[in-house]
Amino acid sequence: MAVFRQVYIWMSLALFITGITALIVANNNSLIYSLMSNQLLFWGLIIGEVVMVAVLAARIHKLSLATATVMFIAYSIINGVTMSLLFLLYTSESIASTFFITAGTFGAISAYGYFTKKDLSSLGSILIMALIGILIASLVNIFLESSTLYWIISYVGVAIFVGLTAYDTQKIKESIMNSDVNETAYKIALMGALELYLDFINLFIYLLRIFGDRD
Repeated sequence: MAVFRQVYIWMSLALFITGITALIVANNNSLIYSLMSNQLLFWGLIIGEVVMVAVLAARIHKLSLATATVMFIAYSIINGVTMSLLFLLYTSESIASTFFITAGTFGAISAYGYFTKKDLSSLGSILIMALIGILIASLVNIFLESSTLYWIISYVGVAIFVGLTAYDTQKIKESIMNSDVNETAYKIALMGALELYLDFINLFIYLLRIFGDRD
């Protein structure tokens, strides 16, 4: 399906942009120093990411395809800037190996979500509630600093985003199949690319917490 292929093309492009941006920033001492020393800048970027995702989700059908695409690319760049800090925490080798583990896991689970005849819609609300749960647990653990809770959150996070990858893939496929091949269908594909991109990035981060070697 031509429109569905666009989901993976846009997602792959966004991942490439994020990776290149993260590498460039990580290898620029002045940029890294600015990011680490300026809390206002760092949290401004984080808030900006959240706002961009919220705007795309709420107004995707009102935005032109060109505007939505530019916002998607801008988001992938900003996310690359914030993710550059991972290169300060983990070795380049473990980041690379975890990326390939993530890619293999993501590919297999996404294929399952696409080809399975089982209705995965009931998983959606359960996974979202579980996601809210680990976000709250993560905030609490900032103060508790519990290594046990850290590892529980990491493994549960992997399970949640594995499930969301399958669920989102099936949901995107069905949404595109129920749409005419027009700009609306391509907007759905772009939004689907963003959803799968977020699934991939979060799966990668949680797997990195498990498999990554600290620098």
